[in-house]
Amino acid sequence: MAAFQKKSFFGSLSQKIGDAIMGRPSIDEELLEELEEILIQADIGMETTLKITERLRDDIKNQYITTPEGVKTQLQNIITELVDKKERHILNQTTPLIILMIGVNGGGKTTSIGKLAKVCKNEGKTVLLAAADTFRAAASEQLEVWGSRAAVNVIRHQEGADPSAVIFDAIQSAKTKKIDVLICDTAGRLQNKKNLMIELEKMNKVIDREYPEAARETLLVLDATTGKNAVSQAKEFGEVTSLTGIILTKLDGTAKGGIVITIADEFDLAVKFIGVGEGMNDLKVFNPEEFVGGIFNE
Repeated sequence: MAAFQKKSFFGSLSQKIGDAIMGRPSIDEELLEELEEILIQADIGMETTLKITERLRDDIKNQYITTPEGVKTQLQNIITELVDKKERHILNQTTPLIILMIGVNGGGKTTSIGKLAKVCKNEGKTVLLAAADTFRAAASEQLEVWGSRAAVNVIRHQEGADPSAVIFDAIQSAKTKKIDVLICDTAGRLQNKKNLMIELEKMNKVIDREYPEAARETLLVLDATTGKNAVSQAKEFGEVTSLTGIILTKLDGTAKGGIVITIADEFDLAVKFIGVGEGMNDLKVFNPEEFVGGIFNE
């Protein structure tokens, strides 16, 4: 995966795994304990790490793995299975498609919306944005900036307006103009989960009533550099609404890329896209095999 191969997470983890495995005369418990420590240091959660190493122990025994290279290959297979949820790329779904984007302020949600709009356009889709994060100061203005960069229109109301009213108007516009993908910015006020839950429920009711035939996605945007805090956010947002996938931002140059593995495993959620830079074209469709290959084949 060209976007990853020179980044610090992949280089450091690949080197540590290689140093631990290669050159050993035999496979022993000391090696497995060292691999366990390396995975934890890469921000892979304890439960996920133990699941990986216990599976590796069983496979070494049951498949008669006797070489360090065999251990490395099997470890790569196990991690790939954990992160690969076998889900189709969302833009391959039947259109129209409505995507609700949620996430805390500062996590890259607005930026990701703009970049996702560009991904959709690059795949030949027509796109409309809805500025339904109406209570955060200047949120609509920020979304319009990104909409302009992606060359897509934005439906917005005045600050403090009812978010569901924005969704309603956006749906009417999308239906009239036969838009393929409607991407909706929403609030991320986790400090008041009850209000956020009510707000998201209202939005979903509007979509159910006004556009029941549309395919749906609810994507949580997480900042990879926050490490274990991203796991906490996934848990809390999962309690507020039903998530269908993750967008992981700021994966460029971070040592915390292991959070991809933790989230995919602990929450059984597919990572749909990853942010690997600041440019408009730096939101990439997540490919599990390429991601894990970047760890082991640096």
